[in-house]
Amino acid sequence: MADDESTLQQQVWDFVYAYDAAYDRAAQAVGLSAAQACLLGQLTMGERSMGELAVELLCDPSNVTQLVARLEARGLVTRVPDPADRRVKQVSITPAGRREHRAVRRAFDFPDDRLGRLDEGEQLQLSSLLAKLLDRPGQAAAGG
Repeated sequence: MADDESTLQQQVWDFVYAYDAAYDRAAQAVGLSAAQACLLGQLTMGERSMGELAVELLCDPSNVTQLVARLEARGLVTRVPDPADRRVKQVSITPAGRREHRAVRRAFDFPDDRLGRLDEGEQLQLSSLLAKLLDRPGQAAAGG
């Protein structure tokens, strides 16, 4: 059983690595880093404070400051003081930033390619298993 566990763990690692590498290539194809593309993706759901972005992206606030500065210089995001607390900066995606985000999503064909290798039943099974691994039991019931 230990060999099977080791193989499964390696397969999970290989899949995560391949997913990350494909996302990095998609971001680079439109002239962004993967971190910049992730930040734009977060902003498509609405404006965020710099601190919220740091928490959501699991990085140091100084990294967010650098990412936002680079994206702002390219006109992809804007940064303005929060009206409730002027010490806090709110970051929003611009129309150009939305276009770049869509370009990354179009270039990122890894999920469609890999999921396309599974038939509908296998996709439902995988969805149920992933929901279980991610501790989302409601999704698992819906998928299976």
